[in-house]
Amino acid sequence: MSEGIVSKEPVIEVKSVTKRYGGLIAVNACTLSVARGSVTGLIGPNGAGKTTLFNMVAGSQKPDGGQIIFEGEDVTGLAPYDLFGRGMLRTFQLAHEFSQMTSLENLMMVPGDQPGESLAKAWLRPSLVASRELEVRQRANDVIDFLKLGHVKNELAGNLSGGQKKLLELGRTMMVDAKLVLLDEVAAGVNRTLLKDLAGNIERMNRELGYTFFVIEHDMDLISRLCDPVIVMAQGEVIAEGPMEEIRQNPEIIEAYFGTPMEVA
Repeated sequence: MSEGIVSKEPVIEVKSVTKRYGGLIAVNACTLSVARGSVTGLIGPNGAGKTTLFNMVAGSQKPDGGQIIFEGEDVTGLAPYDLFGRGMLRTFQLAHEFSQMTSLENLMMVPGDQPGESLAKAWLRPSLVASRELEVRQRANDVIDFLKLGHVKNELAGNLSGGQKKLLELGRTMMVDAKLVLLDEVAAGVNRTLLKDLAGNIERMNRELGYTFFVIEHDMDLISRLCDPVIVMAQGEVIAEGPMEEIRQNPEIIEAYFGTPMEVA
């Protein structure tokens, strides 16, 4: 479990959020919060409403009711790019890399409002453009070093392994002032060796850099290593919250949502 400095102050609050698809209630008056400095896990069986909830928090879907509060402000229904500007970033189960750019270039694409994006500034203020590009490149190199990706720095991102692409996605969250990182199935498609590296880097980002993570994951060993607390959803509702040790030992949750104890051990 990560050991970052956890504040009682929530960075995100979900208040009675509901999402319907016709007659189906995917998320039903769901309430939860993620404390600043925590690595909070979100688990539950398929169809529990986890991804729908994540999508609403991340701005890719709008709730039919309730509120989402981020950094003390109501952000319900804001678009992902607005949330990005406020410091909420998301990774995906399938990595979204620029395949024909190098790993370093992928990282350099992340920061917004780069003066080189303006044709006028590129022509009239080339020194400003060059200075900012140097700054971004240095930060990207620092991220590459932090994640120990130096051996693939100049490799096209499309040629990376699944685990390396996940590391690169994690690196992209380090290129801006991320206040909350949403990790969606970070273990998917990653071999066990690289998964250890990935988990170790998440722990370091939390412990050394103060990152807050909200994690959807089916790999219970990874959840046990990284997350405290763990929130359990089923049928669109939160049914339990606490340390993974307590969740594992709750016979009702194990039997109803995860099968036999051996399957989640």
